[in-house]
Amino acid sequence: MTSTLILAQAAGNGTSAFVMNVLPLLLIFGVFYFLLIRPQQRRMKEHQAKIAAAARGDTVVTAGGVVGKITKIDDDYAEVEVASGVKVKVVRSTLSDVIDAKAKPAND
Repeated sequence: MTSTLILAQAAGNGTSAFVMNVLPLLLIFGVFYFLLIRPQQRRMKEHQAKIAAAARGDTVVTAGGVVGKITKIDDDYAEVEVASGVKVKVVRSTLSDVIDAKAKPAND
């Protein structure tokens, strides 16, 4: 008699057990989305906007760490002057940062 009662309770409780098993997974995904995925997407959009706004005369840092001033720029490439008279042609998507010209240098 008790075994049929237990089986009857388990059969009637299937949907709530499924919800209770899936709910923690949904909560974990929600936490990951709001704490990791959304901020990363926002930073990526800001970075793309900064690189797209790079213009002639801006000081930039390439992905390789080379710092220079843009002398010529088009859709795919940028010509960066790394020293007086030394110009390097780089792919525009490899620019990692545009340095603010108004920033004060460190006191060395």
